[in-house]
Amino acid sequence: MLKAGILGGGQLGRMLLQAAANYPVITHVMEKSMDCPAGHLCHHFTAGDITNEEQVYTFGKGLDVLTIEIERVNVAALERLHAEGVRVIPHPAVIRTIQKKISQKSFYVEHSIPTPDYVITQTAAELSQLTDRLPAVHKLSEGGYDGRGVQVITKQEDVSLAFDAPAILEKMIDIRRELSMLVACSEQGELAVYPPVEMMVDPYLNQLDYQISPAILPDEIYWKAEAIAVKVVQSFKSPGLFAVELLVDSNNDVWVNETAPRVHNSGHHTMEGNYSSQFDMLWRILLNYPLGNTDPVLPSAMVNLVGAADYAGKAIYEGLEQVLSMDHCFVHIYGKEETRPGRKMGHITVMHNDRSELLHLCNKIKHTVRVIAPKS
Repeated sequence: MLKAGILGGGQLGRMLLQAAANYPVITHVMEKSMDCPAGHLCHHFTAGDITNEEQVYTFGKGLDVLTIEIERVNVAALERLHAEGVRVIPHPAVIRTIQKKISQKSFYVEHSIPTPDYVITQTAAELSQLTDRLPAVHKLSEGGYDGRGVQVITKQEDVSLAFDAPAILEKMIDIRRELSMLVACSEQGELAVYPPVEMMVDPYLNQLDYQISPAILPDEIYWKAEAIAVKVVQSFKSPGLFAVELLVDSNNDVWVNETAPRVHNSGHHTMEGNYSSQFDMLWRILLNYPLGNTDPVLPSAMVNLVGAADYAGKAIYEGLEQVLSMDHCFVHIYGKEETRPGRKMGHITVMHNDRSELLHLCNKIKHTVRVIAPKS
């Protein structure tokens, strides 16, 4: 059987391995510790550092195909493996471009893909000379994720909050909606596009709170969003599964926020909500099988389960029994022993034909389940 490797053993790797059970494939995972969410689900586990060139190269050398569940990997090793005949999906050049927001934004500009106007900054001190660009959003070029590495700078007094490292200062737009478009691309360049997802972002954590799919959009926005997402993926010229995050402003203009070249939080609803989930779809790409059916089974919503504020320690899932007694709900716990404020611990998918009922169920779930820890 084909040997496939995954760099990273978090919840995305875990769900990818759950889908792998349906296919003739031997799975290998590299992560620091086997206690990670994906550690016990693969055929072969390698303890290692996915940012270390020699460790990644050694891990991938005997494999047929290699993919990622996080962008923070050693690209030099992937380039060596790719040159030696290992299929790396997505291609190393894509990962290298996306790893840094500076190069990612440059890519959009180079390919005439609409993205908010920006300037590059190398130090925090530079912002004192750029106050004419405020209000703006300062984004670290490397290392930011799940709301980290993003700082809103609205006025002169906020300049002290800027990052003292390479970053982009991006024009603040009047965001009316946040969307995600998942696009699959086969080795032969065939595309499959999932229906758009509308994302509701937690304003305090600056990460996905819950989402609805398919998003109800005016035709004008729908066609813009799909065309832009397809152009992004075609411009990368690489097989893979891509989540293109989009911003819709008050003029109904659509802008690319960023792209993830992998399975993504905004696609978790597809596990029950679509005929071919994002995880199933990526295996089809990795194994060079026909792309799956992206149609929705029913309208669906997904609620992220994150660690409650003021709690850190061994995870306790308060209210889980009540949610499990609800119809049309599917619970996914990621197997992380320790919780902390804002940490992604699981998600719940709910399906219903009535969209008002979907929103009601999302609200009910959000007020029923909490991830807490014992008080010391």
